[in-house]
Amino acid sequence: MTSRTDATPASPTPPSPVRELTTRAIIIGGLITLVFTAANVYLGLKVGLTFATSIPAAVISMAILRKVRNHTIAENNIVQTIASAAGTLSAIIFVLPGLIMVGWWTGFPYWTTMLICLIGGILGVMYSIPLRRALVTGSDLPFPEGVAAAEVLKVGDPANNEGGDHANSEAAKSNRDGFLALVVGGIGSAVMALLAALKVSAAELSTTFKLGAGGTMVGSSLSLALIGVGHLVGITVGIAMIVGLLISFGVLLPVFTSGDLPSTGDISEVVSGTFSDDVRFVGAGTMAVAAVWALAKILGPVIRGIRESLASSRARSAGQEVDITERDIPVKTVVGVIVALMIPIGLLLWVFLDGTGISHHTGSLITLSVLFVLVLGLVIAAVCGYMAGLIGSSNSPISGIGVIIVLLAALLIKAVTGNDNGGDPTSLVAYTLFTAAVVFGVATISNDNLQDLKTGQLVGATPWKQQVGLVIGVFFGSLIIPPIMGLMASAFGFVGAPGAGEDALAAPQAGLLSAIAQGIFGDSLDWSKISLGVLIGIVVIIVDEVLSRTTKAGPRRLALPPLAVGMGMYLPVSLTLIIPLGALIGWLYNRWADRAAMSGKVKDATNAKRVGVLGATGLIVGESLFGVVNAGIIAATGDSEALGIMPDGWADASQWAGAVIFALIIVLVYRWSQRRVQVDA
Repeated sequence: MTSRTDATPASPTPPSPVRELTTRAIIIGGLITLVFTAANVYLGLKVGLTFATSIPAAVISMAILRKVRNHTIAENNIVQTIASAAGTLSAIIFVLPGLIMVGWWTGFPYWTTMLICLIGGILGVMYSIPLRRALVTGSDLPFPEGVAAAEVLKVGDPANNEGGDHANSEAAKSNRDGFLALVVGGIGSAVMALLAALKVSAAELSTTFKLGAGGTMVGSSLSLALIGVGHLVGITVGIAMIVGLLISFGVLLPVFTSGDLPSTGDISEVVSGTFSDDVRFVGAGTMAVAAVWALAKILGPVIRGIRESLASSRARSAGQEVDITERDIPVKTVVGVIVALMIPIGLLLWVFLDGTGISHHTGSLITLSVLFVLVLGLVIAAVCGYMAGLIGSSNSPISGIGVIIVLLAALLIKAVTGNDNGGDPTSLVAYTLFTAAVVFGVATISNDNLQDLKTGQLVGATPWKQQVGLVIGVFFGSLIIPPIMGLMASAFGFVGAPGAGEDALAAPQAGLLSAIAQGIFGDSLDWSKISLGVLIGIVVIIVDEVLSRTTKAGPRRLALPPLAVGMGMYLPVSLTLIIPLGALIGWLYNRWADRAAMSGKVKDATNAKRVGVLGATGLIVGESLFGVVNAGIIAATGDSEALGIMPDGWADASQWAGAVIFALIIVLVYRWSQRRVQVDA
């Protein structure tokens, strides 16, 4: 006789939903966003740099939530997703201060500034949603910071740290090794950053010298975080950046400075000025044509991704089960939000134009700007997402994208108005910067959103919850950016602005973009440099295609990513050189892991490589966390060198000390990782 239990099996208990977009995650993420955004705005206006906030936010979140019951890796991921808006939306400081520099604004109107940040940021989230399947799940882009953040979250995953009967298992040992590698790398880079802030060690090494009839420079940032980034992006990107460096600093800079160098004395001012004023524009031209080519190549995958997103939305609407890792905000909602946001954009532009010398162009200018934001938004989102996937959000040359945005906006506005400024020569420049600021908001968030979605993919998160989280982060960031920028404008002012004093903040990117707009409307921009960059970019594209096609069937596929070459030309040599060095170190470490596995020195090459990745991730984490602390100290004291304790006479010795300490920490971190994964460890 069959028992009742055998005849009627109990229905399985459905799994409990994973804690993810919780109230406490939103509160923690929001508070971190407010603090980090304020720090980033100040730091960016002071020295032209911002720090990435995803990884520090993940570390802080784990430290807080580990004391709370039932916390999950997905919940920690939401916190870092919300807080990542602080490191990206704050990049709006690269554009908006230009309105003060050209004399159009005297401060930052709160609601206008807040709405520009909010609308641009939300558009950035919406435009990047259809790109997730094309650039994140359907490509082999490395997304270094997304991978690093995922590794940090995995190390702190409560499911991996339960102990019990499995405490001594191979999996538990691998987890401990990974966590310790993260800590060792983090301590090493934090110590290096602290020594640089104390002026014990130089922050970078650089020298200028004559090359042929001209001059050039060579240098290296002593940033261990960039070593970590290089490890994560890989050797192909590293080589491409070296090619760009050789073009800019080995050829262009010596040629452009030929005949301009003083016969005696210091040549550094001429060389550095020529790089900023001429060579970077060549790099911007290369980046522009490379970006267009990258967009053309990913257009097919983007369209497929949109189709897949539509299919997923239809399946969910029909009641079919769709895996949580494939659930985006529905495409209909995305399109509706994008279209709806064009209305407040139009109103902002109308208010901006009211009463100005170009108000008689109101209809045509608003129509042009709305179409510009609507169409170029998707293009910029795709390009920025691709660049972030290639070398990471922190190192992605977002200011280069700003150059392209301002160039296009100014040219279109000039064509529509016929350069008629109604007797106010500043009006067209100001309107260009105002329009560009909205698109720049799209660029900054797209530059970050796909990195976050890569992290989510690796930890099994729900995309639509991350996308909602980033919108929340944009909202928090938008609240705090206007008063901090206003405080900086009233307390210090900006270099080049009317009435700026000797303590004025440099805001270098805003100055560059303002100068470009003024050059276009004043017919003084040197187009030959940009055209040269375009030609170089075309040559690089051809080389890349030849390499890819001729080595596709071979054991080692070769490539020369054009965007990476363009970034190598555009970025300062101190950044361009150190990322490839990190890529080389990572490549050598991985080769060691493969050989050690074959000889039996390590049990698993994959695990050995993972420990290496976590050591490299630690290099990013430690410097990022110290960056947060240092930014707070600078903001509190108003002194960018508040921690400096060494006398001016130590400057030369600090360079030698920095080089030795930098090399020593790299050797120690990687040697420690190797010893940790060896069989006899």
